[in-house]
Amino acid sequence: MDKKELKITEDGSHTLFIPDLNETYHSSHGAIQESLHVFIDAGLKYINNKEIKVLEIGFGTGLNAFLTLLEANKTEANINYTSLEAYPLEMSLVRQLNYTSELKLDDYIACLYNKMHEVEWGSLQSITNDFKLKKLKIKLDDFETIEKYDVIYFDAFAPQIQPEMWTVSVLAKMYNCLNANGVLVTYCAKGIVKRALKEVGFKIESIPGPPGKREMTRAYKI
Repeated sequence: MDKKELKITEDGSHTLFIPDLNETYHSSHGAIQESLHVFIDAGLKYINNKEIKVLEIGFGTGLNAFLTLLEANKTEANINYTSLEAYPLEMSLVRQLNYTSELKLDDYIACLYNKMHEVEWGSLQSITNDFKLKKLKIKLDDFETIEKYDVIYFDAFAPQIQPEMWTVSVLAKMYNCLNANGVLVTYCAKGIVKRALKEVGFKIESIPGPPGKREMTRAYKI
């Protein structure tokens, strides 16, 4: 397993740095603000339903899932959240992450962050009344489903780090996982990725990125 180091990003929240890859899990300009901008504001909030199914590619630190849980608590939307992660973090590392303190949450809500990491893998778990989580310890290549999702958080490492995650065949699988009018959101705005998204049938939109990034991508299944 690659060594991981805690790093503080510009908004005060942690990310993890992998020296062997020279890559971080989140933007150095701000982990929390990046996740809010890319996945919550541009993705989850775009789906105006009371019942929402989310598929996340890359559970990682659990930050995207936790922010989605907080949004479900605010809006009372019922969210079923499926997340793929082939290489889960050790709880000793998870407990060092400072997201709950940076978000200034009360103890009850803050405890839900660790709960998400600690619940068993492979089955749907109720974290709150409004948020159910299914974590799958699996590589994307091995993921098969007949379920359809309303929004996909595509949060794989960048194409230069994980090129196999951004291929036409992978993005076609994502297209087939979406409901009609569903969306895929990603921080990535590289031309090669946008061309692949178009090739498999997505309509794409380049929208303003989070701090430190000019653009991100939202892709629609019409």
